[in-house]
Amino acid sequence: MTNISNTNKFYELVPHGAKVERLGTGFTFTEGPVWNHAGKFLLFSDMPGDVRRRWDAKHGVTEAKRPSNKANGLTYEKSGDMLVCEHASSSLVRQHPDGSVETVVSHFQGKELNSPNDVIVKSDNTIYFSDPSYGRMPVFGVERERDLAFNGVYRVDPNGENIKLLVDDFEQPNGLCFSPDESLLYINDSPRGLIRVFNVAKDGSIDKGSLFFEKIGDGGIEGGIPDGMKCDEHGNIFVTGPGGIWVISPKAELLGRIDVPENVGNLNWGGDDWKSLFICASTSLYKINLSVSGNRLSYMV
Repeated sequence: MTNISNTNKFYELVPHGAKVERLGTGFTFTEGPVWNHAGKFLLFSDMPGDVRRRWDAKHGVTEAKRPSNKANGLTYEKSGDMLVCEHASSSLVRQHPDGSVETVVSHFQGKELNSPNDVIVKSDNTIYFSDPSYGRMPVFGVERERDLAFNGVYRVDPNGENIKLLVDDFEQPNGLCFSPDESLLYINDSPRGLIRVFNVAKDGSIDKGSLFFEKIGDGGIEGGIPDGMKCDEHGNIFVTGPGGIWVISPKAELLGRIDVPENVGNLNWGGDDWKSLFICASTSLYKINLSVSGNRLSYMV
């Protein structure tokens, strides 16, 4: 495991002595956590298990949806609708509060997407999502031939129209997040163990980008890879990696690591003050309370 020394700046974010608490276990591979503030519950994906699960303090972990089309990344829109990345259907869908579902996008230039993986929403309601090929592999999806010859990251209008390919030179694009002012878009590449950063123009387009941080693991899933990634209110990047969650400053300084006993797939903030970090780690769900909240996205009211 990579040796990492926590810095003083790290402890300004993660209190001394703070430990991860296991909230539930016995799952297949957990992913895509998102906190419902009004209902005070967390939804998360158990991808190979083809089920969406729910956690709250009173009832613990229960099932929310089965089957789930091997869903992965989840996020809310400011309307209260939930966006879902479905591996099995190669679609990004929208689930309304009444449970009804509509497809936002499933194709690019007439060809079926690979398998939407993670999704974020800009303050103007524009949707950004990564589309690696993991959902066409055994266990994590449904094994099948692919239509597209590349793994891309896209921007799409909320109605599913005007889908724009932003970048197509990642080996496997995965986690993505905005800086607090939305001037920067971070995207990680799991097999290459790195994060790239892109300047975001007013029209939502991005530039060619540059390397932000590298050497986050060796690309082997068993050792931990950059997968889920979120930004805190100060612009620090929290990304999965060997040993747990790596915390990186906006200046690309490695501040430290939150140690987690299992390989982490994804993470997200929740709780009444948005300072509880929920961690989806292989067979379990964990939580740690921090001194910093997540970057306040439009649904985080």
